[in-house]
Amino acid sequence: MMPLFVILVKPLCVTVCVLIQGAVADSAPLGKVCSLRSSFEPGFVAAGDYIIGGIFPLHYNQEMPDLNSTYRPPAVKCNGFDPRAFRWAQTMRLAVEEINQSKKLLPNHTLGYKIFDSCAYPLTGQRAALGMLNGPAEAHSPMCTGASPLLAIIGESGSAQSIVVSRILQPFRIPMISYFSSCACLSDRRKYPTFFRVIPNDDYQVNAIAQMLLRFQWTWVGLIRGDHEYGRFAVQGLLRELEGTGVCVAYQEMIPLLYNRQRVMQSSGAKVVVVFSAEGEMTPFLKDYMLLNITGIQWVASEAWVTASVFAGSEYYPYLGGTIGFGIRRGHIQGLKSYLETVDPQTYPSNPLVQELWGALYGCSSSPLFYSPLPPCSGQESLLEQHSAYMNTSSPRVAYNVYKAVYAIAHSLNNLLGCQRHSGPFNNKSCAQSNDIQPWQLQHYLQEVAFNIAGDEVLVSICSASCLPGFRKAVRRGEPVCCFDCVPCDTGKISNQTDAIDCTVCPEDFWSNTDRTACIPKTVEFLTYDSLGIALTAVAVVGACLTIAVLAVFLHHRSTAIVRVNNSELSFFILLSLMLCFLCALVFIGEPTPWSCMLRHTAFSITFSLCISCILGKTLVVLAAFTAARPGNNIMKWLGPMQQRAIISACTLVQVIICAAWLIDAPPFPSRNTLYEHSKIILECSVGSSLAFWCVLGYIGLLACMCFILAFLARKLPGNFNEAKYITFSMLIFCAVWLAFIPAYISSPGKYADAVETFAILASSFGLLFCLFAPKCFIIVLQPEKNTKQHLMGKK
Repeated sequence: MMPLFVILVKPLCVTVCVLIQGAVADSAPLGKVCSLRSSFEPGFVAAGDYIIGGIFPLHYNQEMPDLNSTYRPPAVKCNGFDPRAFRWAQTMRLAVEEINQSKKLLPNHTLGYKIFDSCAYPLTGQRAALGMLNGPAEAHSPMCTGASPLLAIIGESGSAQSIVVSRILQPFRIPMISYFSSCACLSDRRKYPTFFRVIPNDDYQVNAIAQMLLRFQWTWVGLIRGDHEYGRFAVQGLLRELEGTGVCVAYQEMIPLLYNRQRVMQSSGAKVVVVFSAEGEMTPFLKDYMLLNITGIQWVASEAWVTASVFAGSEYYPYLGGTIGFGIRRGHIQGLKSYLETVDPQTYPSNPLVQELWGALYGCSSSPLFYSPLPPCSGQESLLEQHSAYMNTSSPRVAYNVYKAVYAIAHSLNNLLGCQRHSGPFNNKSCAQSNDIQPWQLQHYLQEVAFNIAGDEVLVSICSASCLPGFRKAVRRGEPVCCFDCVPCDTGKISNQTDAIDCTVCPEDFWSNTDRTACIPKTVEFLTYDSLGIALTAVAVVGACLTIAVLAVFLHHRSTAIVRVNNSELSFFILLSLMLCFLCALVFIGEPTPWSCMLRHTAFSITFSLCISCILGKTLVVLAAFTAARPGNNIMKWLGPMQQRAIISACTLVQVIICAAWLIDAPPFPSRNTLYEHSKIILECSVGSSLAFWCVLGYIGLLACMCFILAFLARKLPGNFNEAKYITFSMLIFCAVWLAFIPAYISSPGKYADAVETFAILASSFGLLFCLFAPKCFIIVLQPEKNTKQHLMGKK
């Protein structure tokens, strides 16, 4: 039985385990043994407070091992040392050392790094990425136990490698800044959300190449690409640009990853050949091409190999002379030349990469520690200008991109560490913790970093800026996916991450905050003892106290003419009911409960019915008293005290029956209204039965109308104190208040509906109190000489 190899992935950790079963391993019992199967050490390592990674194609070719599954396969062998890529790696080291020596950038903190070789091969690039995640030294931690301090990665050069590495890093949300990957496919933020780059994508280069072909009227061209996404997307883009232009493509060929001989160019008549490929694939292809001794080809090179030092030698010139293409923008890196000169075998005696550099530049081996077929070096070698593959510092291009990428990370980290407390960009306006920075937190700052380096302004080059939390992405019709608008989340929805595709709906009892970044509990609203509630309470208490004061005045002067003539018993009933009307307004203030909801409308309706019934009884008595003065009219015998009490009781009993039926059938109850205003929960008393509610109000209105009509008929009856006038005026105020109440109540939101009803109760109660009793109290207290029967009857 074959051993089973299983890859176990921990957080930021990769370990290979071998499960040994039964007959394997001398019939060892069932168990599990975990061990590191092979080591993949970085080329350069430096400690620091924060670690960044670097992946460079220090070799431009690879030799695939024999994979016949009968023995453990050896590691991929990297061939063809690339001094130019080695210069890129040294540029990264130089940038880190400059930052660590700076007093303005990352003060009191240092950057560290781990630099790996990808051999310009996706599988090796993947292994380099996993090696970074495993920790500082793979061999010393076969079973890694903690999260890697890796915050970001500078890499990769080739788009194919970047695609693989970006997918490896994506679950860990580690940002990667590429210095040389130009494939337009990497602009898809949905597939590569943690990928950044400091080089334009191929859409610009492809457009420029198409314009150049038209400018020189090269209408018969061949297309050659590498076997990767970079070549495929570039060719597709060029074909789109050439549609309808008159430029025809003679052939399209692909250089396979494992190269075999191609014979296409020998039989084609196309003299212009456009090549989208990296130098690693181009090297065996060009050597085969040179063996065929084909000349007269006008090469159009992509940026990936047009400035490659590998093809700058004299052996390639007869075939590649006159090659044109579009290079990467160059810049200036102060101190790069002197820094490169410090790298030599004496300084790094145990570093195999430095030994390979000397072998590539001088064709000798500088150390006996490493086996090499090359002759030993003399030890007097020094780096010279003619070693342009490594020492070309006059116009760095890719190296300048590496330099900018490192500084982009440093400036982003500096901005992160400078975050002010309670004003950060994360949840609840928090900042990242300096001793526990997560890679995704650094990515947030990378997305908006801007800085000046050597006089060159670095601004994020994007079609659309990232959408902040609280917004969602809305793709523009007819434009690439990287072009979008940031649309604020609708009320009640949030997004708490950058570049959110959709906004999340808040739960039922929650609502979005002002920034639409978090769901917060909805505001619970009801008429409570705030400024409005306290004001209404104070008015109700004042009204009740005034009513008691009037009652006290009437009791004290109960034997006087004005009290006796105006039916003191009914006056006392009216005052008591008015006091209850004032007090029942207090039931409307406070959080609704089942009992308070039932008490509100029933207490209000019964007390007002009692009050209006008493006024109706008094109106009938006044009207009957003056009518009885006519000869032969004995109506007063039907309106004695017993009959008055019966009328009041009967009229009030009708309202009591209506309220009882209401409470039995569909009583009022507390409810949570979330429809009127979505951001609030309005606690209110639902009336239960709308019919019963309006019947209650309608009955009170009926009693008031009857009082008004009867009092109006009696308003011109003789006498200095005709109470019918005051009853008429009081009923006008009462009806006006409640007619205005209906539209105001219906249109008032939340607690203001209860406030409107409470105000109507208080206003109508004050209207009745002042209209009916203020004139009497004025005479009793201030004009006692008029408090006589003769004066009231209009007699001198």
